[in-house]
Amino acid sequence: MHVTPRQHMDTVMQVALHGHATAAGRQELLIRDSWHRCVHEHRLDPTRMQEVVILPQARLREHKDQMESLLQIARHGLESLYSKVCGLGYVVLLTDARGVTVDFLGDLVAEPSLRKAGLYLGADWSEQLAGTCGVGTCISTGQALTVHLDDHFDATHIALTCTSAPVYDSAGRLSAVLDISQLSSSQPKESQHLALQLVTMHAHDIENAAFLYRHRRDWVLRLSSAPQFLEVQPEYLLALDAGGRVVGHNRRAQWALQRTPGQPLLGQPFEQVFEVPFSRIASYVMTQPTDQRAVMLSGVRRLLFLSATPPPPAAVVARAAVAGKLPAPLAALSEGDPALDRQIARVAMLVNSPISLLVTGETGSGKEYFARAVHASGARKSRPFVAVNCAAIPETLIESELFGHLAGSFSGASSRGKRGLIQEADGGTLFLDEIGDMPLPLQARLLRVLSEHEVLPVGALKPVPVNIRVIAATHAPLEAMVQARRFRDDLYYRLNGAHFGLPPLRQRADLGATVDRMLGERRLTAAARERLMAHAWPGNLRELKNVLDYAASMSSGTVIDLQDLPELTQAAGLPAPALAHAAPAPAAATALLQALRQAHWNVSEVARRMGLSRMTLYRRMKRAGIVAPNRE
Repeated sequence: MHVTPRQHMDTVMQVALHGHATAAGRQELLIRDSWHRCVHEHRLDPTRMQEVVILPQARLREHKDQMESLLQIARHGLESLYSKVCGLGYVVLLTDARGVTVDFLGDLVAEPSLRKAGLYLGADWSEQLAGTCGVGTCISTGQALTVHLDDHFDATHIALTCTSAPVYDSAGRLSAVLDISQLSSSQPKESQHLALQLVTMHAHDIENAAFLYRHRRDWVLRLSSAPQFLEVQPEYLLALDAGGRVVGHNRRAQWALQRTPGQPLLGQPFEQVFEVPFSRIASYVMTQPTDQRAVMLSGVRRLLFLSATPPPPAAVVARAAVAGKLPAPLAALSEGDPALDRQIARVAMLVNSPISLLVTGETGSGKEYFARAVHASGARKSRPFVAVNCAAIPETLIESELFGHLAGSFSGASSRGKRGLIQEADGGTLFLDEIGDMPLPLQARLLRVLSEHEVLPVGALKPVPVNIRVIAATHAPLEAMVQARRFRDDLYYRLNGAHFGLPPLRQRADLGATVDRMLGERRLTAAARERLMAHAWPGNLRELKNVLDYAASMSSGTVIDLQDLPELTQAAGLPAPALAHAAPAPAAATALLQALRQAHWNVSEVARRMGLSRMTLYRRMKRAGIVAPNRE
């Protein structure tokens, strides 16, 4: 039955003020206890409808920075969960331990509604602020639960259904909350039972992945009551130091293995947890069949199966410590710009990660340089780096170029067939530049490559396995394109495993140092340097390189003076390049038309000045309705 906000307010007041007599069942008790906390501890007014607070970008960045490593680990778990529920109208949220949403997967077409409802990045779902809700009440109780419709304290949220599960760190502290929510539901609360199981399962997966990363240099014990699942899906995880003391555990191990309630599992010697001395731990290191690695829990006489992984040798740890320094290819990208340095430091942590990267920035801002530096800094550096400009390949050929084709599979196909660029990148990195220009039908095929790790050439019946790391780049507003249904949201989320935005050259603090590095042995006069520093650089690094190459050719010696520079006045008057696929603003269209007329409709010349490809410039002309006189 639909409940009005007024009726809901009256119910909350009655329960909060007169006790919990109407409650029945664990979930209902959690809700009623939360209502009581909201009124008597948090001092929230149930008669006041309060919309969710969305933090500004600067404060959201602070929350994300504090859990950067967990965000990177959790991303695959979020994508896996979203793939199972996206067709049912759910969004997936990850919040920090304070209830602030730090990651989000959802239908961007519905973004305005999601943002208004608080199902969005930066939303603060703490119980103290939002009242009873999935995330906030999960944080307060430490338990997975569903807050369905009028379970919410605040009448603003009674249309929502939210299912949340806690994520704990290896010391037993709450570190995050995983949540799936719907804007509305016509079904009873029981319909969310499967959602609760899914969220709980994926929260455990994220927890275990974070545990294994945190304790990669310790003894790691995997335990299960069933030997068949010991290696593939252990129930319990423990980490031991070199002396055999517990230094970490997952949540399930904390519940099952602590000897008495309230007594910490951390610090316990191996011999107090199991009825076997630590000196025999080597016999559990995968040298015996799984069903012969049984161990008895101390005190409770419970049989489990144990698999132990030793810490890496000291030499490996030492090499890992050295590798923690910034790789030279990445360090060479910046001459000291703080914004770029932050992005470089972040990506340095991911050079050997399998997750896909999305690099955005204005045309010519160095997206391919950035991708090549990532490739050259990781374990794949000896394998191919294959760059594909999705905007430069004709739409009729892009499928065969990317996926390859069999002999004679289409009109004009090679008689011997051809390996596609994806296969050429096998073992290495595939760089997809201008990914926003990829046609929709091919986006679905690319998604299959990323999810299944295999490619099906044109005309083939059997897919070919590939091992690639994908880095995509664009200066197009992909989120806006998703909302306009010109880019697939599932592909967007798959590519956006981690996002890196490169600053435009005009905003970089190291512009002068970058100019000097690119000049090499040459130097600038004061007047020439002043001119370059005052330029807006709409074509960014690409335009800067063209200008410096021109000046070097025009100068008679090693000193570049003002007269050696090309004419920059026209370019300086142009606005920064408009994002691809967005309609040019009237001022941008006017400036583009003026530039074309002054260059006597020499498209190649204007494209060079703006640091664009000719095809990109032609697309901008088309969107602005500009037609060259010789084509009218």
